[in-house]
Amino acid sequence: MKFTKMQGIGNDYVYMNCLEETVEDPAALAVQVSDRHFGVGSDGLILINPSKVADFEMAMYNADGSRSEMCGNGIRCVAKYVYDYGLTDKTSISIETLAGIKYLDLTVENGKVSLIKVDMGSPILGAKEIPIISENDQVVSETILVDGTEYRMTGVSMGNPHAVVYMEDVTNLDIEKIGPKFENHERFPRRINTEFVRVIDRKTVEMRVWERGAGETLACGTGACAVAVACILNHLTEDEVTVKLLGGDLIIQWDREKNKVYMTGPAVTVFDGELY
Repeated sequence: MKFTKMQGIGNDYVYMNCLEETVEDPAALAVQVSDRHFGVGSDGLILINPSKVADFEMAMYNADGSRSEMCGNGIRCVAKYVYDYGLTDKTSISIETLAGIKYLDLTVENGKVSLIKVDMGSPILGAKEIPIISENDQVVSETILVDGTEYRMTGVSMGNPHAVVYMEDVTNLDIEKIGPKFENHERFPRRINTEFVRVIDRKTVEMRVWERGAGETLACGTGACAVAVACILNHLTEDEVTVKLLGGDLIIQWDREKNKVYMTGPAVTVFDGELY
């Protein structure tokens, strides 16, 4: 089976063109290819499928084989793949995900996609819809006790659930210890992606992310969107924010009039290969 390794600011996945390839057990294959010692090495597996309701469908599997609704960095790479590999000649495309249909605008330079702007849709703020167990309708700067320490979290879903936690120092955070404690906390019925955030100024924040099913990754596109929305809800930043992740920067804008979140960032092809 042919595959392509791609990354969006360090969030790397193995991509398969399932218009041509057939994957019988994607969950098992995700575990196999994601292993960084015995496999290709990635944060997971993304299948590019035909769709009856959009130009293409993206099916995303984490490194542990679990299925995720959506991946912001992953969907940018899907857009680059379908254009660069000749599956479409359109520069505005739609991609079906478990979090709904997403719309993407492609910037093409010298015949290749260099930058992608994604309409990530409307943020989901209702506690029950995220879901987060809470007595409040929305979770904004709400106290949570994790491993004996009190944190304040803001809950946002961008098709998958996020808890945004602010702190003064994310560089020295022991994320391998605290990340799983958040992920599997009893207040998160479907587990949670957790963003640990430091606000630099009104237009810039930095974050580290612990993704459910994958651990710490260099970047998380839906997480960056959730962070921007949370910052605005907490009156910490303007409506357009540069989010600095370990793998690079994303520009996130929440158009509150349209209630749409837009993410702009790069996508890179690393190499092509074949599984035997």
